[in-house]
Amino acid sequence: MNIPLNIDWQQILLHLFNFSILLAGLYLLLYKPVKDFMDKRTAYYKQLDDETKEKLEKAKNLEELYQKQIEQADDEISQLKAKAALEAEQSADEQLKSAKKQAEKMLADAQDGARKEREKILVQTQQDIAKLAAVATQKLVMESMDDVYDQFLRAAEGGGVNESHRQ
Repeated sequence: MNIPLNIDWQQILLHLFNFSILLAGLYLLLYKPVKDFMDKRTAYYKQLDDETKEKLEKAKNLEELYQKQIEQADDEISQLKAKAALEAEQSADEQLKSAKKQAEKMLADAQDGARKEREKILVQTQQDIAKLAAVATQKLVMESMDDVYDQFLRAAEGGGVNESHRQ
């Protein structure tokens, strides 16, 4: 065989066959398991990413729901505050009216008590004045009786009423 450049085709084919066996072996032993591992790993991380996105979406929905509930609670709180303020104002008005009624009653009772006390004092004063007048009258009568009695005694001693007039 006369091959130019001394190329042995049989050796080239054997090397090519060995190379293809090596490629097939490497493909089966290294490339395919590594590729499967990488695919599984990619799928796992994709699944984690999908779950994370789903959880994030749920969290956003819950956040919106909670925000709405918070707004509703704030509205309810505002309404309850307004209602409580109104009730407090009404209660204060009622207490003020009650206090005014009590004050009026106390004033009326005080006026009535003062009027009764005044009448009592007037009656007592009138009685005291009557007693004083009676005592004063009695003293005047006694003094005048003493004068009359003294005149009588003098007249009896001196012999007549005319003498007592003379003195």
